[in-house]
Amino acid sequence: MKIQTKFLGEVTIDPTTIIEFPQGIPAFEDEKQFVLIPLAEKSPFIILQSVNTQSVGFMAAYPFDFKKDYAFDLEKVDEEKLEIDESDEVLVYSLLTLKDSLENSTMNLLAPIVINAQKKLGQQIVLSESAHHPLRYPLRSKEGSVR
Repeated sequence: MKIQTKFLGEVTIDPTTIIEFPQGIPAFEDEKQFVLIPLAEKSPFIILQSVNTQSVGFMAAYPFDFKKDYAFDLEKVDEEKLEIDESDEVLVYSLLTLKDSLENSTMNLLAPIVINAQKKLGQQIVLSESAHHPLRYPLRSKEGSVR
């Protein structure tokens, strides 16, 4: 199946990799189907691309590669919505805000994208304030190393 993407133009996807977001993503509630497109084989970066709307694509990253101690507990209601039975079913990504340089680019640790990889269900979850995760976590430290 071919789709038009925001960042890569036309790409071919396997329809079995489509992830359903029953509630959409905040501000994009009508977008219900997305795919994950890796940027490179061993890269922590991916594109979360709408299957139906070319202009709706987000750069995202595996947050644990940038913040080793990143952790949170899902609320029971979110586990039920995503039909999560085991933690090994879960993929977590953070949306990126890309700026003019890596030093100025950030990831959103407060509202991760949580995906049940087995059932192909996804949701952006806003964590409670008690999680103490920043909305804008730097991708690169001021000393120049990738976090």
